Amino acid sequence: MAEFTWSKTWTYFEGNWHEGNLPIMGPRTHAAWLCSLVFDGARAFEGVAPDLDLHCARVNDSAKKLYLKPLVPTGEWIALAREGIARFDGKVALYIRPMYWAEKESTWIQSHDPESTRWCLCIYEAPMRPPKGFSITLSPFRRPSLETMPVDAKAGCLYPNNARSLFEAQSRGFDNGVVCDMVGNVAELATSNIFMAKDGVVLTPVPNGTFLAGITRQRVINLLRESGVTVVERTLTYQEFQAADEIFSTGNYSKVVPVTRIDDRQLPPGPLYTKARELYWHFAHSCQ
Repeated sequence: MAEFTWSKTWTYFEGNWHEGNLPIMGPRTHAAWLCSLVFDGARAFEGVAPDLDLHCARVNDSAKKLYLKPLVPTGEWIALAREGIARFDGKVALYIRPMYWAEKESTWIQSHDPESTRWCLCIYEAPMRPPKGFSITLSPFRRPSLETMPVDAKAGCLYPNNARSLFEAQSRGFDNGVVCDMVGNVAELATSNIFMAKDGVVLTPVPNGTFLAGITRQRVINLLRESGVTVVERTLTYQEFQAADEIFSTGNYSKVVPVTRIDDRQLPPGPLYTKARELYWHFAHSCQ
């Protein structure tokens, strides 16, 4: 079997920068087998790192919600991230991932000891998805509620369920899955937040405690509204997406990209998607 090669990576851990995929967990590490881990993801591309401060603040908020200790002040996260970004040549987009996790168990092994919280900052080259569009279909899997999972945090334990949605959709020839909440209303895509446009109005699922309302999502909502576009957050059904004039997604990893097929229906990128992407790129390059 060919050895896997990681993209260029730098990780700040225990006071130093380390190159490559640094081993930081062992088989007894609580997070490694019981998933007491939170993270966040910012982006650096084209010489900018939009909303870096919000991503650094959110990882601390996520830590509190998973009963971990947010040991790194937001300002320190930001300074370290900029220090790490400078270690790259800027030719390839970067993913910026601050993380907290628990090292030790508590009295009951299912829970962790907050005093054992550890942290690192991992930054690596990750090209952004080109805005060529992708296909979606309805996933048979659903988002949990706050009573069953920490959906108000960016917690590692949430992502295997979304990965199931991706694998299942791809097994049927689609790129991504539309994931509903437990009562059957659309929550998000398996990898990002979802928007649709109908009759000149942009709509997106209202945050209802089953999915993370992303930083890029909120930024795009604000930018569209400031430009005069009506954006409505409300309960949406999958059937409404099937009848949409446009569909697009927002997320930190790919920012703003169009959906060009839902089930068997082709959907060319539309004017409201185009406006959202242009507004976001202008914002990203004007906020540095």
